[in-house]
Amino acid sequence: MYLGVDCGTQSTKVVVVDVDQGVIRGEASREHSLIEGDNGRREQHVEDWIAALRGAFHAALEVAGVPTKAIRGIGVSGQQHGMVALDREGQPLYPAKLWCDTETATQNAELVERLGGESGCLDKLGLVLQTGYTASKLAWLREMHPEAYQRLDTLLLPHDYLNFWLTGERVAEAGDASGTGYFDTCQRRWREDVFAIIAPELDPQRVLPRLIDSHTPVGYVRPAVARELGLSEDVVVASGGGDNMMGAIGTGNITPGLVTLSLGTSGTVCAYSPEPVRAENAMVANFCSSSGGWLPLICTMNVTSATTRVREMFGFDLTTFGEQVARAPVGAEGVTILPFFNGERVPALPQASASFLGLTSRNATASNLCRAVVESTTFGMRYGLEMLGGLADGVSQIRLIGGGANSAIWRQMVADITGTEVVCPQITDAAALGAALQAAWCERYHEGVTLASLCEQLVHLDGRSLAIPDPTRVEAYQDVYARYRQVLATHHGIAW
Repeated sequence: MYLGVDCGTQSTKVVVVDVDQGVIRGEASREHSLIEGDNGRREQHVEDWIAALRGAFHAALEVAGVPTKAIRGIGVSGQQHGMVALDREGQPLYPAKLWCDTETATQNAELVERLGGESGCLDKLGLVLQTGYTASKLAWLREMHPEAYQRLDTLLLPHDYLNFWLTGERVAEAGDASGTGYFDTCQRRWREDVFAIIAPELDPQRVLPRLIDSHTPVGYVRPAVARELGLSEDVVVASGGGDNMMGAIGTGNITPGLVTLSLGTSGTVCAYSPEPVRAENAMVANFCSSSGGWLPLICTMNVTSATTRVREMFGFDLTTFGEQVARAPVGAEGVTILPFFNGERVPALPQASASFLGLTSRNATASNLCRAVVESTTFGMRYGLEMLGGLADGVSQIRLIGGGANSAIWRQMVADITGTEVVCPQITDAAALGAALQAAWCERYHEGVTLASLCEQLVHLDGRSLAIPDPTRVEAYQDVYARYRQVLATHHGIAW
């Protein structure tokens, strides 16, 4: 048995995977709160992640009906980009600043300029710094909280921190490290010269975690944690990775020709590449995969976070919200929403706010507003798919994951807006599954077990979720998508 842990923005999930039988034995999740403040501040207390992991762990094992001693390995998936700054004793100096935090937009713009603009970033990092990456968070901490910055001894990402809690080891792997902004994604190494520009007083040899390969274990669960959770002391903790990298593994997206699209709090579109990709558009992030290759990726910041805002405006539960979306026609009778409640990364509008446009006395209905927010977040995904260029050209199927993937009407909308067949894996919580698969890979690597064989054994598609594009709606959405692009160009000067 192997555990997959996924620490996301809204909750931490745990799945129990029986690799030999090829089945999920149990799963559970526990929520954690988000600290929101002015200027786009989005933070969390790392203690909440640990509490949620403990709760979800025990609940998942209870559902699975297996003894804790049966667990052989643990893999951790974590929300990317978050900054966990620790002192010499391993205690947090400041709440974790998250991927969706846009308070550091000014620092990010300054760093991009100091690195030589977009071309300089591409040369040094293989990607262009974005607000939300760890680099600008560190620059912000240096500027705004110098007393905490001066005591900084270790700089980790969220999944690195959970690995640290489990094992006591301070390590990182290339997939998640790709989103820091001080990692060379082409050469798979820290860029200490870039780090020196961001934090000149800190020694990268001391502050940055040791890099390990994706198939290499971090170590074993430390004795105190093993006793607390009832685990054996020889339980392996895998390298783990960012949620996007683990989601790709959990959908079998470890070879060319597949596209994974996530409808989570944020939205991502990614495709595997065996080689580094220098994209024509700066919005495409040349991240490393956690399976040995690369995972060029587009990320939008407002997906289920945006639909939840509108749903809660009307006090609808998920079922009623879906009924309202279905009640409105394609295009929501002219209502357009720019869903930038958290600013936006793609397009690069970190300080933007949401806008409701095209409202009249005849179309200002709950159903139109509900449909418009789902359509608008999906248009952002289509834009991302288009920016992947050759990696997505001619793609025959999109594998859909994330909370939004549970909605039949949303799955059909993705199919109609992209003109592509859509299907979900049987386990839509693909990041947690991917983490468990990576744990099995790390623990059995010396036996010659491959990640491809594990994916073949455990990643199954749900035929009931299949959505085929409807030609009439595909054609109708061409005009609605063009309207969305025009509105964005008019209000934000973004020419798509």
